[in-house]
This record gives sequence, C-alpha cells and structure tokens, in this order.
Amino acid sequence: MKNMMTPSEKLHLENEIKRVQDMFETEMHQLGYIEDIEELRYLPSAVYLKLQDYQHGLEYNQWVAENFVDDCEPPDFLFEWSVFLFMNGKIKEAEVKLLETFLSNTYVIDKFFGRPITPIDKTEYSEFEHVEFVEKFKYSFDQDDLAPFVKWFTEFEQSEMFRSVAKRFVKSQVLLKVEVDPEMIYYLTRVDFQILNELKEYLAKTT
Repeated sequence: MKNMMTPSEKLHLENEIKRVQDMFETEMHQLGYIEDIEELRYLPSAVYLKLQDYQHGLEYNQWVAENFVDDCEPPDFLFEWSVFLFMNGKIKEAEVKLLETFLSNTYVIDKFFGRPITPIDKTEYSEFEHVEFVEKFKYSFDQDDLAPFVKWFTEFEQSEMFRSVAKRFVKSQVLLKVEVDPEMIYYLTRVDFQILNELKEYLAKTT
C-alpha cells in the first residue's frame, strides 16, 4: 500500500535516521568505534518500516547485525527485520527471522494477532523475554501497510515448521524452570542454540 504520510512527516522520519547515523559518525571519529550506549541503533529499523522503505531497512538491519555481533537483538527489531525480508522476496529468510522473533519473546506473536496474552510459567532470562515486553510491541495484524505480510504470516504460523519449533522451545523453557539435574539443565539451556543452528542449516540448503 502506498505510503500516505505528508512530506513533512516523511522528512521528520528521515531526520530521525540521520540523527542516529550522525551519532555513529561522531563516535567513530572520536572513539574509533561505535559505542551507542543508549542503543539507538535499533531506532532506524522501526523508522524504515514506517517509511515503507523495505530495501534500506533490510540493508540497515543487516549492517547492525554485522557491526554489533554480540547483540541480543530485541523482539521488535527482529520482527521488523522479518517484514523487510518478506517485502524483498526473501521468504525463507523471513521464516527464520520470525522464528528468531518467537525465540526472543514467545508472546509478541499473540500480541501481533490480537490474541489474549497468557503468561507461561517458564524460564525467562532477559527483559526481552518477559510478558511485559508486549506492552512495547506496537505492530498489529490490522495495519494496512502490513497486509501482504500478514496474509503470508498467518499461513506460515500454522505450518509444521513454525509449530514444531515453537512447541519444542516453550517445552524446554518450562522444563528448565523446575529441572535440577545438571546435565539436563545444560541440555535445556542450549535448546535455543540448537534450534538456531538448525535454522541456519535450513537456510543453507534452500539458498
């Protein structure tokens, strides 16, 4: 759907991106690296999505991943990334990124589709994983600009791939909260890494 924002609104958003980019340039000049203590690097992703600039959004998110390799990206950033991938015709990559979104927070998908949010009694390490994070998640299935993505995602969520990964991950985190055996704890804490490696292998076979 065509972006209906006014020129002044578009300019304001473009300036938001430029502000972050200017900060990066300043830090590189002064420090020799990008510090970004305030984690403003995630802001342009949301702005590119508002602008419906999916190509530059994809390029930007890939740049963040390459330059902040130790990051634990927030769920909304991963979700935006999945939209960029889908809108650029990278369907398999979009599938993987949506599953990464689910691994980062098991509640945001229900929030996106307007479903009741039911907290799960499971291990949740970071603030990104907590049910409270959905209050910050601003995307919804009824956004007109996301209509093609929503249609595809609705089908993908019902796929065996999505359902099996989601079930496996949630089960591991539920068990981890009550497990006392050290070996089993070690195994359960690595389930998400195993899933991510399997997803990388899936992409390698399909690209």
